[in-house]
Amino acid sequence: MKAVIAIFALLSSVATTVAYADQGNQQPAPAAVEQYHYGMPLDIAKVISITPASDIEDCKVGTARMAYLDQQGQRHDISFREMGNCSQM
Repeated sequence: MKAVIAIFALLSSVATTVAYADQGNQQPAPAAVEQYHYGMPLDIAKVISITPASDIEDCKVGTARMAYLDQQGQRHDISFREMGNCSQM
């Protein structure tokens, strides 16, 4: 009985390793970042992430990024200009 459990555990670990190795080869290449321009048509089905401009608190214009999925499930990355937080206390 112990031998059967040991063989099962060994086969499970080998199968898992092979599965992870196959997944590593199927990763899509990172998408190129497009620069947004006024009037550019966007097909946004789901927003994945928004990264604000690095100088957003400086009351200056900076470059932000957004990653999203379109209606076909393809990922897109765009960069756009964003005004910083100019609220005065």
